[in-house]
Amino acid sequence: MKFSYNWLQSLISGKLPKPEKLAELLTMHSFEIAELKKMGSDYLIDIDVLPNRAGDCFSHLGIAKEAAILTGRELKEKIERPKESRHFKAKDFVEVEVKDKKACPRYTARVVIDVKVGESPKFIKERLKVCGLRPINNIVDITNYVMLETGQPLHAFDGEKLAQKKILVRFAKKNEKITTLDKEKYNLDKDILVIADAKLPIAIAGIKGGKNPEIDKKTKIVVIESANFNSRVIRKGSQRLNLKTDASLRFEHGIDPNLTEMAVNQAAAIIQKIACPVGSRRDSYGAGGKIAQGLVDSYPQKVRPKKIILDLNYVEKLLGVRISKKEIIEILRSLGLKVFKISTLKIQTEVPTRRLDLLLPEDLIEEIGRIYGYEKIPATPPLIFLSSSKRNDLIFWEDFAKRSLKELGFTEVYNYSFVSEKLRDILGYKSGELIEIENPISIEQKYLRPSLIPNLLINLQKNINYFSDIKIFELGKIYRQKKNSEKRMLAGVILRKESKSTAELFSELKGAIDSLLNQLGISNIWYDFYQPSPEEGKPSFWQLKKSAEIKIDQTEIGFLGEISSKILEKLKITENLVFFEIDFEKLSRLSSEEQEFRPLSRYPSAIRDLAVLVPQGVLVEEVLNKINTAGGKVVRDVDLFDIYEGRELPQGKKNLAFHIVYQAQDRTLKSAEIDKIHQKIIKVLEKNLRWQVRR
Repeated sequence: MKFSYNWLQSLISGKLPKPEKLAELLTMHSFEIAELKKMGSDYLIDIDVLPNRAGDCFSHLGIAKEAAILTGRELKEKIERPKESRHFKAKDFVEVEVKDKKACPRYTARVVIDVKVGESPKFIKERLKVCGLRPINNIVDITNYVMLETGQPLHAFDGEKLAQKKILVRFAKKNEKITTLDKEKYNLDKDILVIADAKLPIAIAGIKGGKNPEIDKKTKIVVIESANFNSRVIRKGSQRLNLKTDASLRFEHGIDPNLTEMAVNQAAAIIQKIACPVGSRRDSYGAGGKIAQGLVDSYPQKVRPKKIILDLNYVEKLLGVRISKKEIIEILRSLGLKVFKISTLKIQTEVPTRRLDLLLPEDLIEEIGRIYGYEKIPATPPLIFLSSSKRNDLIFWEDFAKRSLKELGFTEVYNYSFVSEKLRDILGYKSGELIEIENPISIEQKYLRPSLIPNLLINLQKNINYFSDIKIFELGKIYRQKKNSEKRMLAGVILRKESKSTAELFSELKGAIDSLLNQLGISNIWYDFYQPSPEEGKPSFWQLKKSAEIKIDQTEIGFLGEISSKILEKLKITENLVFFEIDFEKLSRLSSEEQEFRPLSRYPSAIRDLAVLVPQGVLVEEVLNKINTAGGKVVRDVDLFDIYEGRELPQGKKNLAFHIVYQAQDRTLKSAEIDKIHQKIIKVLEKNLRWQVRR
């Protein structure tokens, strides 16, 4: 908002500080100076006024009051009082009717007759130019001048151009149009408030005047409008028309309804003062003359000053500094508030209606602190004992698990907690089996997710054409219809295009899970034959005979394996992939920061490979158990490194290939001893006539 330094000076008794010092002072007290620029004999001060102060500080008078308070000076009483003519009454020249009292709480009008439109005085033109406005003629310039001084937008109509001498404040009718003063045409609708005469709209209320009743050199009767409009109505109309003006900016932020009378009187008085009867020696200003008696004023619900009770102890508590009662009262009175004593520690204040921002005791305390000076408030450390918060184990293990998976090459993803109706059908759920959102944002977010796997599948579907390898995981909540339960789950997937089978992916993902659980302090991990459980939810995502339960002792914590081929077909995913999903709440309860220490053997290890041809229905776990049992303590580890099913093998058979690691804790194993144990394992395996150790 642009202000003239000379204009501010004219409103204050005593000399103001230099423009630079004034700008610095205002900056210290919640205003921001955007620009300070010399313009001839004047200075332009461009101030960024905070929105809450727009009601009183979008005006020279408002900023002058602030400057007077901060510099200890007094404000000049410059209210011009019009001298009314007893021979003319305003109501004889114009009739005002407000159709919507909420959209227009107050409409005030004054009538000036026998005017002669001409050029404005030099001081008015100079001040308008400094503030960025173009002088037009004495009448229009005065309305703009008063708006800049008081903050109340005004508009002048040619009274003889008003149809039937009527002014109606109403919302526009369908297909109504208006041509504004700048000759732009606008299509109006029912959401745009207009000022109209008996026939047509003559102004867009609070935004811009119309061309029809504009002031020109032939104008003799001037009707000055000073109104108050609902800020939301003006903002909405301005946005719909894409039209911003100085008036709309002020109305959008809110203005005191009690300002209309003072502003219209000021404008009428200035017209009367600078415009003289025809033929006088002051005719160079343009002529004008008589103010009709009375106001035409529609103000059905008057706005009264607000009363706020202020607790002085609360002032000290909130600001952190003791300010004397006398100084608090002086500050409040300097702000224009009336102060009444209630008790020793409480005072009652009456807030002027121009201060729309003062609604609560906290608002008053903020003003007290601002005027007192925030720089005077000492920095005081807190007097309470600060202690660290209790550790949240769930969050601790979440962060731990995420870090572990990232170290294993996985990338974390974040998905919305919803699934679409289409995805619900692909997963095989029926209506009512998922929790439905009452007011979904979109059809893609209609249901709460029953598992993390569906959205991970969508992640794969969208990214599969751009990456050859994908390793992602997510940790988040799922929601089940049964008992309206929710729980935190951890799920992940490995997809690799060049892999020939899911067996190697299964082994890789199993190794990653083993590593994760070991880092969480869990060692007694094993994998069991997959059996769908009621808790898992129906239908099942997992492929039977190609999935396993992840167990710790006898507690099932999750699943590992392939996803149902029916689901993958519907999603058009043909690449090899393996998923896991773990109940993270169970996992966090079983996790421990204590780690089991196993000393490294001082003696070397030896590796032998073994391949077994078994029926397709045989579980890897069965073979592993027999190898470990037969090998005894010297079998340190057994790793499955390949599962092969092909045309070269007998029908219904698969080949399992293992690395067997032999190592003793107390000696170096000799080749003969290793061969003997290896042969023992082979004999144990071949006891099953359907199993064949391939040599």
